[in-house]
Amino acid sequence: MRRSGLFSARLAFALLPLVAFAQQALTREGDSWVGTYSGAGPAAPRLRVNAHGPVTLEGGVSQNLSYQVKVSVKTRTAAGALRVLERYAVRLAPQGDWLILTAPGGPFLSAVSVQAPRLAAAAVTTSDGVVDVRGVDGPLAVDTGGGELFVDRVRGDCRLSTGGGDVRVGQVNGSLECASAAGRITVGTVRGEAVLTTGGGEIVATEVDGPVRAQTLAGGIHISKAGGAVTATTGGGRIMVDSANGIVIAHNLAGPLEVGAAAGVESESGAGGVRLGNILGSMRVSTMMGSILANLLGGKPADSFLATGDGDITVLIPSNVGVNIRAESQMADTIRRIVSEFPAIPVRRQGARIVAEGPVNGGGPLLRISATQGTIFIKRQP
Repeated sequence: MRRSGLFSARLAFALLPLVAFAQQALTREGDSWVGTYSGAGPAAPRLRVNAHGPVTLEGGVSQNLSYQVKVSVKTRTAAGALRVLERYAVRLAPQGDWLILTAPGGPFLSAVSVQAPRLAAAAVTTSDGVVDVRGVDGPLAVDTGGGELFVDRVRGDCRLSTGGGDVRVGQVNGSLECASAAGRITVGTVRGEAVLTTGGGEIVATEVDGPVRAQTLAGGIHISKAGGAVTATTGGGRIMVDSANGIVIAHNLAGPLEVGAAAGVESESGAGGVRLGNILGSMRVSTMMGSILANLLGGKPADSFLATGDGDITVLIPSNVGVNIRAESQMADTIRRIVSEFPAIPVRRQGARIVAEGPVNGGGPLLRISATQGTIFIKRQP
């Protein structure tokens, strides 16, 4: 008796969207006929949406699940649209502790909108279209064949993928893995690590509590605050890291680098200037073309190396930082290729080079400076 009652309940539940649609008349919108499937289901801890168009999902806003699927059909008459839609079905069925909402595809466009109770987990897969998900109390996975992604208020780990389109993320309390074939990635707050990849577009992250890996084939990268190391790679664009509680590793084919504060810096650039601020550890920086400005405000220097093929190098040393300087300029046209404000670092000609060596503020780790073309300035920090 229990099995028969359960079968009857599932059958009635499966037919509910069709009954709701039959009670609604088609509406004309432009050159399409639009029909709407509406339905409801019980609360479930996990929800998966399989769609073929835009999806909007909001969790924690209702006691039970409710959905609406708008289907747009391009036919000349309403009768023709009905013949197409009568073969269309929306399915809502349990699978373990997951509830599966499926809106199959066909010769039409569809848009899914879902309001759900609190969700311990959610997943959205669509062949094409914008996806907007907000309010998931656990992990979230989203995959769209092409379209923008909007995600906010996710309390678990988050995995996002789009075949092409911008990605905007508000708050994620776990880790974030985000990939776009082409588009801008904008991230608010992530309480874990973040892996951000796009085939072309800018990457901007405001606050990440863990390490950050950001890669774009073309576009700037700006990480405001990272709780761990930052690895940033771009085929062309500005890389900016305001603050990182770890080492910054930057690879830039063409574009400047600016690091406000970090535990260390490793950088290679084909072309672009470099500005380094409060660096607590080692600096290993080279650029083929561009000037370098390094301010040793960190107070805890380590053995470092600064080099440019074409550009000036300026090093600012405060009175509480001790280092040993070894500077070398390949241009020997004038001894002024190295300018030192410290008497303990005399400048002299050595064959075809201009060199300067000596301790600053009692000495310390070795700082090697090399410029093929350009001038080296060794200055006191005001």
